[in-house]
Amino acid sequence: MDRVCGHGGPYRQPIACPRALPHPARGLVARAGALWLALLAAVFAAAPARAQSVEASAAPPAPASKQALAVRLTGAPPRVDGRLDEEVWRQGRPITDFIQKEPVEGAVPRERTEVVILYDDTYLYVGLRMFADDPAAIQRNVSRRDVAGGQSEHIWVSFDTYHDRRTAYSFGVTAAGGRIDWYHPRDDETDIDQSYDPVWEAHAVVDSLGWTAEMRIPFSQLRFNAGDEQVWGLNIDRWIPSRNEDDFWIPVPRNVSAWSSRMGELRGIRGIRPSSRVELLPYAASNATVTSGADPNNPFNPDGRTGEIRAGGDLKMGLGPSMTLQATVNPDFGQVEGDPAVVNLSAFEVFFDERRPFFTEGSQLLRGSGPAYFYSRRIGASPRGDASGDYVDRPGFSTILGAAKLTGRTRSGLSIGGLTAITARETARTYDTASAGFGRTEVAPVTGFGVFRAQQEFGPSQSVVGAMITAVRRDVDAGSALAGEMPRQAVTGGADWNLRWDHGTYEVGGYLGFSHVTGDAPAIAVLQQRSARYFQRPDQTYATYDTTRTALDGWTAGLSAGKNNGRHWLWGAFVGAESPGLELNDIGRISTADGVIGEGSLRYRETRPGRVFRNYGVSLNSVGEWNFGGERQLGEVELDANATWKNQWSTTATFWVDVRSQDERLTRGGPTMGTARSWVTIWSLNSNFAAKTQWRARVYYGRDELAGLTYRLSGSLSVRPGPRWSLSLAPNYLRAIDPRQYVMTVPDPLATATFGNRYVFAFLDESNWSMPIRFNYAFTPDLTLELYGEPFLASGRFTDHGQLAAPGGTDLVAYAGGTPIPDLDFNLASFRSNAVLRWEWRPGSTLFLVFQQRRARETSLGRLVRIGDLFNGLTADGDTFLAIKVNYWLSAR
Repeated sequence: MDRVCGHGGPYRQPIACPRALPHPARGLVARAGALWLALLAAVFAAAPARAQSVEASAAPPAPASKQALAVRLTGAPPRVDGRLDEEVWRQGRPITDFIQKEPVEGAVPRERTEVVILYDDTYLYVGLRMFADDPAAIQRNVSRRDVAGGQSEHIWVSFDTYHDRRTAYSFGVTAAGGRIDWYHPRDDETDIDQSYDPVWEAHAVVDSLGWTAEMRIPFSQLRFNAGDEQVWGLNIDRWIPSRNEDDFWIPVPRNVSAWSSRMGELRGIRGIRPSSRVELLPYAASNATVTSGADPNNPFNPDGRTGEIRAGGDLKMGLGPSMTLQATVNPDFGQVEGDPAVVNLSAFEVFFDERRPFFTEGSQLLRGSGPAYFYSRRIGASPRGDASGDYVDRPGFSTILGAAKLTGRTRSGLSIGGLTAITARETARTYDTASAGFGRTEVAPVTGFGVFRAQQEFGPSQSVVGAMITAVRRDVDAGSALAGEMPRQAVTGGADWNLRWDHGTYEVGGYLGFSHVTGDAPAIAVLQQRSARYFQRPDQTYATYDTTRTALDGWTAGLSAGKNNGRHWLWGAFVGAESPGLELNDIGRISTADGVIGEGSLRYRETRPGRVFRNYGVSLNSVGEWNFGGERQLGEVELDANATWKNQWSTTATFWVDVRSQDERLTRGGPTMGTARSWVTIWSLNSNFAAKTQWRARVYYGRDELAGLTYRLSGSLSVRPGPRWSLSLAPNYLRAIDPRQYVMTVPDPLATATFGNRYVFAFLDESNWSMPIRFNYAFTPDLTLELYGEPFLASGRFTDHGQLAAPGGTDLVAYAGGTPIPDLDFNLASFRSNAVLRWEWRPGSTLFLVFQQRRARETSLGRLVRIGDLFNGLTADGDTFLAIKVNYWLSAR
């Protein structure tokens, strides 16, 4: 299990990072450093044979723009079946002048590609002919939408419909007819948002010459400016995995980070107006849950069986030429895969990715840059209020009564995004066996959420300035139990900017933000005591813990600069701060406030193939963080090296050292405590990502001077025995010894050295095994079966307990308190599984059959886990969930 630590990026959120470890391994440090230096020497020795006389300090200028012509079709439109056998395709002007990016940058492609673009009043049609010397060698794996990967031959067409040279919509099709689509939120080929799911059609056919494909894209699924003639950015990419060949109409140079700014132009589209479309997606669903090991004395569910029928829907409509309004009523997320199992022994919340479709689509605009003001999983989260009783029937989540989202962009480059949502009041039913009395306790109030962001693009390099504000309002009565547990109102927001020049080679970014939270004094006292700030710490003098306070205010700021493009050298720097009172967790996320941070990085890379490597890079990174009392919380120096070999395998190596620091959170609200010097090394090897069988191996090893230890063995294996099915495994084993795991705080007036409390710690010897397993079978690209299972084992044994000897130190002395130390040893076995049959039975309309299981068993053995126990969770008690859901897409233009 990884600990949660508060460092890892320009705006420091807690990230899973390996547990650091001890000095009995100084000889190993030297050996690991020697290995790393040997790899470094090999990297530089393998530099390209040809000498480079001049270092290109900036990105090469964009070439003169190519132009393509879309032709208005006359006569009957083509039937979209993947065959280019209609006469109408001869009306177009083929695009044929493609260029290799891989494996030989700038070379003529080995196989010819032709693309024709037609249109009528309603649709954009794309016809594609991909020639192949050996059609039998075409890799055409069948998979569901958006799961093409590097193993399937595919082609995609990208449109910068606003012609802003920053954003783009991309549509692709595989040789097996699978559709792929995404949105580029910024000028970066690799930055894609796959939550964009338009309703469109594509089919493909393999023949004696290679393969052909047809796309039909409704103009209603695109956003663009009104005008008599449309001028869009255009680029096209064909990927041939059997040869590791990537052919573009306009390839972005390897030493440049860009996409839309390098596109050619698509002209000829006339007489098309942005659609004021209306789309409805109603759904009906039914589900049943069976709990094994049910308690027959439970008055709320004695047999462990529940069921329900529900309905709801989504609305999407165009507002003007470039705005889209989305609304949802009683949204259903039953087909979404569950979160992975974790064991969290830290003081911090674990954050999971958003997977609910309504919130993922278009989310990039609402995120902004800098602080995480908006974390959509706060909406509809598990109720936070307490309820007690011998039996408690507690809702697992807050019902979303309704939500709406507005997104769009004006001709001037102003992008706007807004979201509002309301969740229902939730109550828990309670039962007291002594009195045989039932009760109800409110655990979540009616809550309103609001988010708004606007950003303006300007300048030839697409610089951006933006502003964001969020608000939460809870309907809690003054003096009520809930009013003492959570704030009544929270407002956060700020401004940010990203100034780019020289074709995006250089940039300077930054942000300024604030938070203002109000509520009853007990609720604000809870915020002051949480792990993000711990105002009650007895040895700090710069933040006051005030139990009468009814508001909490904070601020944050950051400034960054960097060079993103260039022949060899790249660099970046960042400074930032979060005041002790900063609080974003009502609708955003933050784990640690109270910090001033600085970091820098320098990277050398080679993108031209040499004698041994296709490319490689080496970087040096350093980061330091101090609290507002001037105590260093983190000091780290890191070396990284990565290389792609001639056979397309890749290797990465990392070595970092953490210096001795202080940690104001280890004692969970007590005095600051020292942290040990530690080091970590990580090595990984990856196979060719285009191969039918893919694998990855990773070794993580670290030690610290207090006898701490962490090593992790992980990897993955993905095989495709046939074109329709795939199997993947991702085994992960962790063994860690934490010499300073917090156990408890015991009040004792005699403990004067530690301010009247004894802070008890232990050596924690923990281990875990997990192995996510995925099996996918595609009957067709629109009918797929996906199976997911994750067996998970975890153990922990607490030994050598002791109490903190003195604030600011790392030493422990024998525990002298009267309160017994609890037995916290544990063994956990769980199994989570998910099976989804997905059928898109007509464009935009889908049927889901879902089967889920969650099983878990916990004992207090503390025995190290063994691989033979991996599937012990299969026999544990748990929940079985079965659901059916169908939705129907309706569109009016």
